[in-house]
Amino acid sequence: MAEKLKIIPLGGLNEIGKNITVLEYGNDMIVVDCGLGFPEDDMYGVDLVVPDVTYLVKNRQKLRGFFLTHGHEDHIGGLPYVLEQVNAPLHTTRLTAGLIQIKLEEHDLLETTSIFTHEAGETVKAGCFKVEFIHVNHSIADAVAFAIHTPVGVVIMTGDFKIDPTPLDGRITDLARLGALGNKGVLALLCDSTNVEREGYTASEIKVAKGLDGLINGCDKRIIVTTFASNVDRIQAIVSLAAKHGRKVAVTGRSMENMLRVSTELGYMNVPKNTLVDINAIKSVPKEKQIIITTGSQGENMSALYRMAFSGHRQVEIQPGDRVLISASAIPGNEKTISAVINELYRKGAEVIYDKLADLHVSGHACAEELKIVHALVKPKFFIPVHGEQRHLKRHAELAREMGMDPNHIIIGDIGRVIELSRNSAKLAGTVPAGKMLVDGLGVGDVGSVVLRDRKHLAQDGMIVVVVNLSAEDGSILSGPDIITRGFVYVKESGDLMEELRDIAADAVESCIRHRTMDWATVKASVKSSLSNYLYKNTKRNPMILPVIMEI
Repeated sequence: MAEKLKIIPLGGLNEIGKNITVLEYGNDMIVVDCGLGFPEDDMYGVDLVVPDVTYLVKNRQKLRGFFLTHGHEDHIGGLPYVLEQVNAPLHTTRLTAGLIQIKLEEHDLLETTSIFTHEAGETVKAGCFKVEFIHVNHSIADAVAFAIHTPVGVVIMTGDFKIDPTPLDGRITDLARLGALGNKGVLALLCDSTNVEREGYTASEIKVAKGLDGLINGCDKRIIVTTFASNVDRIQAIVSLAAKHGRKVAVTGRSMENMLRVSTELGYMNVPKNTLVDINAIKSVPKEKQIIITTGSQGENMSALYRMAFSGHRQVEIQPGDRVLISASAIPGNEKTISAVINELYRKGAEVIYDKLADLHVSGHACAEELKIVHALVKPKFFIPVHGEQRHLKRHAELAREMGMDPNHIIIGDIGRVIELSRNSAKLAGTVPAGKMLVDGLGVGDVGSVVLRDRKHLAQDGMIVVVVNLSAEDGSILSGPDIITRGFVYVKESGDLMEELRDIAADAVESCIRHRTMDWATVKASVKSSLSNYLYKNTKRNPMILPVIMEI
């Protein structure tokens, strides 16, 4: 029986972020992207979410390489955590490689990892796969789509993209190559679904440049601009406008400084002579001649803009009259943190202009009409929507049907679900291990569902510790019970309740003594049950109860 191509998403479906997809044929396997996700509100203490790559570890001998579409965190951020478990060569474009090197250096993985850089138009052989790099527009330079030539046909993976007819770097999405591949025959299309719900076309980056020009030209105030550090074209536009209007630029925020350094070294950004000054020297420049580019467009509480707003930044403090431009849109879930920063900026007397008030941001993802163009050019036999939540995937499937595609040729996958393709068939097959690995500090995967459940319990109801010392001779109570609470009630104002809890705990222990059931598990269970029942009945609260029994 002929081998089938397996496409296995290990992330990026039914979620935004954590994009990683495996393609497997016979004894060869490649991975496209390796991103991270950000923790949800109920993931207390968790810093990052990375994909579970148990399947890659198990099949490491088949792995021929990782192929990265672009340098955003949701596509490359998981690499340091995954490469510690399974190593393979990395293939990507120059700017993406530069950003990956910074990450791997921080994790002491640079010397053990092979990184190969390629230009759009090149094809890389990896086992039985040939991976062709195709230039696309996105909100970061050097983004590519992949045409993956497999033994059963060509699979096109768009990565994140949009069709921008007037990009600032002059290089538009290579629609001609997509059309040429479509004319030869494409087996399957895996296409970005992020903006499928938006009708029409995504606005061009040049619209933002014009909007920024209007806000900088003639302004007699200090200007502070925040945007995504990865948006090289946007930062280039700000730097060019500063030079045009005779202003000096200072950059603050680690990710922004790294991006500026890497993109300048690799030639993706051109900084006019005598435009850039060190943030430590910015005070020597007249305020009306300053532009400060900073991180913090999402209100992150460690970012440079946040520290400026809340008077925690060493070099810059927001002052009345400053003009703050927020050149980014809120990532879903970040609205509250962004609002908090905007409110504090207003409180400090700054003028704040954000995307709801001016043309300061455009998306990097294709809207519905652009997606239709790609579908029409590629003409795939099978279609697999990716990069989106369930509603995005379903809407994208509907769009494909509207374009005349056979509904039986559209497959909506899920994380860990194997999609099997032959030249004439596509179907959902079995499953592989997949899901989330939680990163908390230096720990990867040591925080699981049980720990999260406990953290949630503690956050919602607090904790009570009951300490009792018993005699080793006859089991009688020598001291205690002592009640210690955290996050439950303020002890000084709840003296009566504390006395009640002591009495109930003592009764529970003495009951065990009388019935001669003195094994620790029984005593602890009795104390826990008695206190839990009393507390819920009298306070409608359910704190975590930890009995500590010691024998003296």
